[in-house]
Amino acid sequence: MTAVQGTAVDITTEDGVADAYLARPGDGAPRPGVLLYQDAFGLRPHLRAMADRLAEAGYAVLVPNLFYRHGRAPVMELPEFIDPAARPEIFETLYPYVLALTPELIVRDADAYLRWMEESPLVADGPVAVTGYCMGARLTLATAGAHPDRIAAAAGFHGSRLVTDAPDSPHLAAEHITCEVYFGHADNDRGLPPEQIARFEEALTAAGVRHTCEVYAGAEHGYTQADTSAYDEAAAERHWVALLDLLKRAF
Repeated sequence: MTAVQGTAVDITTEDGVADAYLARPGDGAPRPGVLLYQDAFGLRPHLRAMADRLAEAGYAVLVPNLFYRHGRAPVMELPEFIDPAARPEIFETLYPYVLALTPELIVRDADAYLRWMEESPLVADGPVAVTGYCMGARLTLATAGAHPDRIAAAAGFHGSRLVTDAPDSPHLAAEHITCEVYFGHADNDRGLPPEQIARFEEALTAAGVRHTCEVYAGAEHGYTQADTSAYDEAAAERHWVALLDLLKRAF
């Protein structure tokens, strides 16, 4: 098993300083980069553990605090295990932060994160991969669409609201994406019903994007997040296989 080193880093953006977590193999050699976008619960020990697991596979993984405009992580104290009873109070605080992250800010911040990775001696030269969870899946699409020359592969898992009727719906980024895309949808996800899944894949196909979209049978929204009641070990392990296979093809 590869020894992993995790470090807190600060990234200068147009709107301030985003705190982030960087995980990479401990030998200090530059490795292919992966930008990992959080779910709505934010940068916390579980997200760091996910980054560490990717780093064990040989990647330099950056996990920014997407809510940095509202404070350094954790922007609110979270329980060690997030059960259904805890969710209402958590979302009362965090959901306004999710809504405040507009498409314009997402793209602007992505440029700062990607620039930091380009300049880091710990990240190998060339495009990086991007993966996201829940709300982070939407950011994956926006990043791959806005910066196609800087993204080698894009993945999203249990993403919600990927398809809307708004002129800036996340799925419309497909026409600008040039890398391979993998999305693992949750079977039981009120945020992405079957008709939206179909429209999402139709958009990727119409744009000529190399892609694989799979529905994880029986999995709930949030199935990768081991510190929540939505966690599904079998689905989470399936996601790791799919993600690592995608990264192997990309680098």
